[in-house]
Amino acid sequence: MKIAIGALIIGFLVLLLLMDRKQMRKVFERLSIYWFRLAFSFLILFTLNVTAGFLGVYVPVNIASGLVITILGIPGVISICTLAFFL
Repeated sequence: MKIAIGALIIGFLVLLLLMDRKQMRKVFERLSIYWFRLAFSFLILFTLNVTAGFLGVYVPVNIASGLVITILGIPGVISICTLAFFL
């Protein structure tokens, strides 16, 4: 396991060394947008959990729900709410 993690880190560092500045900037920009969307999706999940808790409905706040909302956006929020209300 340690060897695999070390190999991934070394591979990532070699990839960073082979990329030029424009490509690296574009990759980090896309990663920052993804992380912002992930953080915002957890904020949405938390507020949904608190507001739906008053109605007796439990909205799960976990990494899978966060990733669904991050990737799908508004349809992801609708699908999580639908699953929470009907299950």
